[in-house]
Amino acid sequence: MVAEANKMCTHTVVSIYLNPAQFAKDEDLATYPKNLQHDLEALSQFQIDAIFLPIDSEMYPRGYSTYMQETKLSTVLEGRSRPLFFQGVATVVAKFFNIVRPTHAFFGEKDAQQLLVVKKVVKDMAYPIDIISCPIIRHNNGLAMSSRNSYLSKLEQKAASIIYRSLQDGKNLIISGERNAQTIRDQITQTIMQENLLRIDYVSVTDAETLVEMSGNISNNILVSTAVFLGKTRLIDNFSYSASSNK
Repeated sequence: MVAEANKMCTHTVVSIYLNPAQFAKDEDLATYPKNLQHDLEALSQFQIDAIFLPIDSEMYPRGYSTYMQETKLSTVLEGRSRPLFFQGVATVVAKFFNIVRPTHAFFGEKDAQQLLVVKKVVKDMAYPIDIISCPIIRHNNGLAMSSRNSYLSKLEQKAASIIYRSLQDGKNLIISGERNAQTIRDQITQTIMQENLLRIDYVSVTDAETLVEMSGNISNNILVSTAVFLGKTRLIDNFSYSASSNK
């Protein structure tokens, strides 16, 4: 994302902030992987004009009670499993936009629903900002890169690679001509269930813009996504498919 910002923008501002408003009480805020020194070292290869490092008392001072809520896209998929998550996302992103005043903002496609929610917030609230989506970055075994991967042992990381393989199986099914959404879900589910360490939260085939679950044949543009548990670690992954471009 930073490399893309360097290409497109005259100045680049990077925010590093673990947002407590995105975590429910029973989630892993206290143990979430964070290593500021590592992050700063990783950023040293890029042209960075400023790094925004707020603390909780600045973002949510005593008595704070104002939150932004998107009410359609946020209620399904991740929103069903993590009901406070997107309220936290929308709130902190809106605050960042108000403070930094960017012309462009860059978000990863791994969190596809989050990307859609941010785009909707920008549209609905009339922010003069272009939201740029950045491709998923993967490990050699296909596992989507995520901070939570550090929770996994080598054995678990190997097991988790089947998530990507399951999505590839679903994608290949579509490319071969399959159009029934349930058949695609069943194929992905079947592949994931080959790995006993994994427990499925959801396997989804939705319209790529509205996130309405497909019940019959797929439309031209879809989002295929899944969330699974590996022990206490929750992992997500997805791919988008456009029938018109066949990719």
